[in-house]
Amino acid sequence: MKAGVRALGVAESYRGDESTLAGAVVRASRVVDGFVFGTCTVGGTDATETVHSLVERLDRADVRYLLCAGVAPAWFNLLDLPAIYERVDRPVLSVTFEESPGLESALREAFDGPALDERLATYRRQPDRRPVTVNGERVFVRSVGVEDDAAADVVRGFTPEGGRPEPLRVARLAARAADERFVGDTDA
Repeated sequence: MKAGVRALGVAESYRGDESTLAGAVVRASRVVDGFVFGTCTVGGTDATETVHSLVERLDRADVRYLLCAGVAPAWFNLLDLPAIYERVDRPVLSVTFEESPGLESALREAFDGPALDERLATYRRQPDRRPVTVNGERVFVRSVGVEDDAAADVVRGFTPEGGRPEPLRVARLAARAADERFVGDTDA
């Protein structure tokens, strides 16, 4: 992957009823050149819209890929990767770091009625997770708008060491820092 290729990583940090989503633009060369922040409701259904809003507000045509840390931020506020892809017009990848039997049983335990039905429908629209080996570590990737082998190459290309792609690592740090800042402001 060329050093100047950029990806937007989106990760979260949450406290209370609201989750901070941070977006970090990172080049394959590990240069960070942009941030954007938003919020979504813990246990809500607005995460997909928030991610779209981050991309729209960032307004960076040079960002070639969107990487999301999982599909269930903010306590099952599910991301709809195909819907995001249709709106942002670039490949969308979700990366997770642990093997899992899936979310259906957890969703059934946490929700019922229309809330469960909506989440199950969103979850079932998502592409399957595929294991990808990165620097000797195993991650799991879902992708829309890019073939499986190319998605694995994208993840590897943005992961200079360890198993966490740099855009997601930086976005997670930014989200946590934003939460710390806001928590500090409310404690004063």
